Amino acid sequence: MTSPISTNRHGDILIVTSNNPPVNALGAAVRQGLVAAIKEAEGDDAIKAVVITCAGQTYFAGADITEFGKPPVMPWLPEVVDRIESCSKPVVAAVHGTALGGGLEIALGCHYRVALPTAKFGVPEVKLGLLPGAGGTQRLPRVAGVPKALEMVTSGGMIGAKEAAALGLVDRLIEGDLVEHAVAYAEEVRAIRPLPKSSERDDKLAEARANPAIFDDFRKANARKMKGFEAPELNIQAVEAAVAKPYAEGVLDERRLFMQLMSGSQARAQQYFFFAERKAAKIDNIPDDTRPRDIKRVGVIGAGTMGGGISMNFLSAGIPVTIVEMAQDALDRGTGTVRKNYEATAAKGRMTPEQVEQAMGALNPTLDFNALADCDLIIEAVFETMEIKQEIFGKLDKIAKPGAILASNTSYLNIDEIAAATSRPQDVVGLHFFSPANIMKLLEVVRGANTAPDVLVTAMQLAKRIKKVAVVAGVCHGFIGNRMLMPRQVEATKLLLEGATPDQIDRVHVEFGMPMGPFQMADLAGVDIGWHRDPTRIENIRDALAAEGRWGQKKNAGFYDYDEKRRPSPSARVQEIIDEFRAKEGVEKRDISDQEIVERTLYTMVNEGAKILEEGMAQRASDIDVVWIYGYGWPVYRGGPMHWADGEGLDKIVAGLRNQEARMGSDFSFSQLLLDKAASGGKFTR
Repeated sequence: MTSPISTNRHGDILIVTSNNPPVNALGAAVRQGLVAAIKEAEGDDAIKAVVITCAGQTYFAGADITEFGKPPVMPWLPEVVDRIESCSKPVVAAVHGTALGGGLEIALGCHYRVALPTAKFGVPEVKLGLLPGAGGTQRLPRVAGVPKALEMVTSGGMIGAKEAAALGLVDRLIEGDLVEHAVAYAEEVRAIRPLPKSSERDDKLAEARANPAIFDDFRKANARKMKGFEAPELNIQAVEAAVAKPYAEGVLDERRLFMQLMSGSQARAQQYFFFAERKAAKIDNIPDDTRPRDIKRVGVIGAGTMGGGISMNFLSAGIPVTIVEMAQDALDRGTGTVRKNYEATAAKGRMTPEQVEQAMGALNPTLDFNALADCDLIIEAVFETMEIKQEIFGKLDKIAKPGAILASNTSYLNIDEIAAATSRPQDVVGLHFFSPANIMKLLEVVRGANTAPDVLVTAMQLAKRIKKVAVVAGVCHGFIGNRMLMPRQVEATKLLLEGATPDQIDRVHVEFGMPMGPFQMADLAGVDIGWHRDPTRIENIRDALAAEGRWGQKKNAGFYDYDEKRRPSPSARVQEIIDEFRAKEGVEKRDISDQEIVERTLYTMVNEGAKILEEGMAQRASDIDVVWIYGYGWPVYRGGPMHWADGEGLDKIVAGLRNQEARMGSDFSFSQLLLDKAASGGKFTR
C-alpha cells in the first residue's frame, strides 16, 4: 500500500506532504509516515529544516474518527506530535484550509506555523464529548493564551488565520504560493537555536497564574451553554493543569481526563450522533444515477413568519426568491421582517451592509400569483388547513412550469392528499422547515407515495446548499418529530389532571437536558396555536387558557404568569382551571413522582419512534435522533431518544410503560417492534 505521506527536497529543506483525501485525517498510515519523515530529516545532515504541508483542500482536519473504539495502531497521535517537536531541525507547519483537532495539535508540535489568510484553526473534540488528547490542552494555552484556549476547547469553534496570527498561533500569514513561501520561511529560521517548542513556553501562562479566578469566572460566564455536558468541564480542568503544572505532568492529567471522557456515555452518544447526521443524507431506494433538478429561482407562497424565514435560507445562499402574498400590508410586513432580520445579523458583524442589500435585492415581493411561473421550486407556507393547501396546489398546477418542484411546508398534513390536487403528484414533496426557519437547522423532507426520485434527491441536495440537515420522512400525521411530540403532550396534560403541576413536569424535562418542558414550549410557541377560536367551546385545559386570553409569553400569561422580563412563575389561575377540570372529569388527585413523568412523557416517545420505524416512516432509527436533536433540542449528549433508549435498555423502557399502561388508557398501545427488541435484547441503533 502506498503511503499517504511523501517527501521531496527543495535545496536543503525537506517538504513533507500528506495526501489522504478527503480531509487528510490522521489515520495510522499518516501517523507512521510523519514519524518516518522526521527520521529521514534527522538522518540526513544535508537537510536543514522541514516543512509539513498537505495536498488537497485542507491541512490535517483531525483524527481518523473511524479508528475510535478499535484497537490502537501505533504510533499514537501524542507520540507523533512529541516526535515532531523533539526534531533537532526546525519544523514549519504550512497550513491551508482547516487545521482542526489533531491537525492543530500537529501544527502546535511544529516549531513554526505559517498559513494562508483563509485558513482556520480549531479543536472541535468537545463536540464529540472529548478533549484534545495529543497535548493540545497543554500547548494551546502556552501559545494562544489561556482565555482563548478556554474558549476554543469548550466551544469547538474555529478562529481565522488573522486572529490566530494576532494571538501568536501563526508566525506568518502567506500571500501566494503556500509551499513556496513556507520553504522560504524555513530557510529564514533554519539556523535559529534554541528551537521554539510550544511545550516549553511559559510566558502566556503568567496572567492566569496571577489570576486563578479566571477559570471559575469562565465557568460562571458559560454555565448555561455548558449545562449538562461533561466534556467542557474536563477541558477546563486540563487547561487548569497546563497553568498549574509543568508540561510533563499536565499531559498526564490530559491523558487521564481524555480516557475518562472516552469511556463515558456522553462521548459515545456524541460520536454516535456525528455519524447519524451523515447517514441522514443517504436516501434509501433511489437509483444511483439519479440526477437532481436545476434550481435557479425559488417561489414562496406566504410572507408570514415561516414564509419569510424560508425565503431567507435561499437568499442567503444566493438563490433569488419570488415571495407572494394576498394583501399588500402582509407583503410589506413580511419583507420588512426579512430586512430587519438581516440588519440585525449585520449589526452583530456576521454580514456586511453590502451583503444585506445583495440578499434583499434578490427578493421579488409580489401580489401576482402568476409571477411564480418561472420558479424551479415553489414552497407553500400558509395556514395549516388542508382545503387551503389543496386550493393553492390546484392553482400551482396550472401556473408552474413543467418540471417545477411543488413543496408544502406542512408540519402535520398528508402530502399525498395535497399532491392529489395536482396533475403532477410526482413533482410534489413536503419540506417541513422548523421555526424560526432561517435559524433552525432541521428540514424534514416528506416523501409522498408518488414523489419522483429526482425530486427527493434535489430536495436533499438543496438542503445542504442552504445549510440545513435534512431527514427523509414518510407520510403520516406529524411525520417524525411532531408525531413523537403528540404522545408526550397528551400524557403531560393528563398528568396535570392527576396531580402534577406544569412546573414539576417542565422541571423533569429540563433536568433531563431539554431546553424547555412541554408547557414552557407551549407558552413560547403560543397556547392559541391550533385553537378553534370559539371561546364558548371549552373542551380541555388549553381551550380554557386560550378562551381567557392566556396565549403564552406574547400575552404575559399562559400555563405560567410572566413579568415584564418574561420570567415565569406558577399561576394560581391556571391551578384553578386544572382543579376545575379534574373535578369535572372525576379524576382523583395523587402524588406524581418524577419517574412517572419520565415514563409517561419520554418512554412514550420512544414507543412512538418504534412505531415510526415499524411503519417505514423513517429510514433508520438514527434519523429519528437527528430530528429530535436538531428540531426539538434533545440533548446531544444523550444521542437522541432512540439511542438513549438503547442505553437505558429496551426491557427497562417496556417495563416502565407497563407500569403506566393502565393510567394511559386507550390513548396508548405498544409498538410490536419495541416489544420484540426488548424481548430479544436488541437495539434500535448500532
